Amino acid sequence: MKRMIWLVVVGMAVPWTGVAAVTLARDGKAQCVIVCEAEAPAPEQHAARELAQTLQQITGATFSIQPPGESTPASAIWVGPSGAARRLFSAVPFDQLGPEEVVIQTSGPHLLLAGGRPRGTLYAVSRFLQDHCGVRWWTPWASRLPSRPTLAFDRLEVRAQPAFEYREPFWYPAFNADWAVRNCVNGQSANIPPEKGGCIRYKGFVHTFYPLVPPEKYFDQHPEWYSLINTQRTAKNAQLCLSNPELRDFLVQRVKQWLREAPEAGIVSVSQNDWHGACQCAGCRAIDEAEGSPSGSLLAAVNYVAEKIEPEFPHVAVDTLAYQYTRKPPKTLKPRPNVIVRLCSIECNFREPLDAPANAKFAEDLLGWSKICRRLYIWDYTTDFAHYVQPHPNWFVLGPNLRFFHKHGVRGVFEQGAYQSFGSEMAELRAWLLAQLLWNPHQDDRALMDEFLDGYYGPAAPFIRKYFALMHQASAGYNLTCFSGTETPFFRFPTLAQAEALWQQAEEAVAGQPELLPRVRLARLPVRYVWLVRWTKLRQECEQAGGTWPLPQSRKAVAEEWGRVAAGVPELPWTKVTRINESGLSPEKFLARFADEPAPKN
Repeated sequence: MKRMIWLVVVGMAVPWTGVAAVTLARDGKAQCVIVCEAEAPAPEQHAARELAQTLQQITGATFSIQPPGESTPASAIWVGPSGAARRLFSAVPFDQLGPEEVVIQTSGPHLLLAGGRPRGTLYAVSRFLQDHCGVRWWTPWASRLPSRPTLAFDRLEVRAQPAFEYREPFWYPAFNADWAVRNCVNGQSANIPPEKGGCIRYKGFVHTFYPLVPPEKYFDQHPEWYSLINTQRTAKNAQLCLSNPELRDFLVQRVKQWLREAPEAGIVSVSQNDWHGACQCAGCRAIDEAEGSPSGSLLAAVNYVAEKIEPEFPHVAVDTLAYQYTRKPPKTLKPRPNVIVRLCSIECNFREPLDAPANAKFAEDLLGWSKICRRLYIWDYTTDFAHYVQPHPNWFVLGPNLRFFHKHGVRGVFEQGAYQSFGSEMAELRAWLLAQLLWNPHQDDRALMDEFLDGYYGPAAPFIRKYFALMHQASAGYNLTCFSGTETPFFRFPTLAQAEALWQQAEEAVAGQPELLPRVRLARLPVRYVWLVRWTKLRQECEQAGGTWPLPQSRKAVAEEWGRVAAGVPELPWTKVTRINESGLSPEKFLARFADEPAPKN
């Protein structure tokens, strides 16, 4: 299996000493120009503009963008693989670069920022600004742009590409095209336009059996296309009869129709519905029994579709799931080269790494699929879908999980988070952290987390770090699912009282900083959410422990304050919470439960 690689980078930004290889700015004055072909593809022209704008913000200097001329500038940043850049950097194998591979290299007083197409040059600019200039795009609304009136570099020699071909941190703050491009994310949820490099596009994203073969249209005429369950053909909570030859040929025609309607798609989904109900007919059962898993009949049908569409759509992959009852790989069948299998971790304990003993069965399935599948993707779960705004202590497994995936040849990762609203628990941290680790999972995830907390929350960061450690320790031994409740060991009074004190200190640390205070107050909502939901039980636990109640005595008052924070600051759209679980519960309906004070104890 061909593996994505990460190559070691050489070089660093240096203070001006008069001997640096390349000086971009000195005392707020530009010392070079940016060169980009006038006829370069739109993403490369966008990269040049992004570079000029960001360098101006860093140095205060104005950098002009010009096309290559008859003479070579004395010092230049070459953006994209232009003919002039190829001559100046003749050792770079431009034509061998992958579509997202980057080259950052100096040659005398010149700097090359280029890569494969369509996104390599964009990512070269982004990685240069982040890795060598210290820029951080935490969120679409918050960034770090260091002030460096003098910006000079020693020798740079970088050739790198992302660890995963498909990278999607599916969190609401990540659904912004500029943020996604800057953080080298290429999933379709940010809807990145072609002029900014585009993204990997699916036709039909998941659970497509019934969109492809709608039962309301076809069941009456072709009941044999749907599952046989307990001797009855049914479309209710069922799947398709994947061994049926006519059904397979119909799927081929429907997939071709979909792809003709969506020429931009590079992947088409042929995947099971979001429930069980596999077909029990003799044909499907024979395949599944021979293969030791219901993934057998699924993969046999998907392979058939993939083979039949390949002549017309040679650059399209057919995506399917290894999910719930199909998670176990088949014994003998192998996915075709143009088939992607997305292995789903939905049953796992997300408090522990996915290669930990608690998740042994999932790890076994991952290793099994990695041996037979050339394009194995992972669908991972990184939130609590029943309680978006509730502490979910999985922060310390995100890095280990991505390293585990990469070690075993996974090619793409979909990190599903809270995707319907701002204000979900630590959404901003997870989006940025996952984006960085999807590019290179072998970074120090704890260091990245610390960097984000310091950069985004400022003086509140030390208290938030202590809060993370508290919740991580208190949740030890608990089976943390992606649909956990509020009755957990780490939501008991002693732990929540400590958490409340830490968040109070965090808020006090930024009390005089209007840019940071809304961020901290929003991040505090999950702990207060638990106080509201468990109010009566927590009062009892406090009394039993002889503790001091750390909140106002009125639950209604606490709920009203929670509602004011969740309503957001008008000029800051990212502070407004509109959904607090996947089912669509609004803050207003949630708070309606607390309109009255709880009944007094008898």
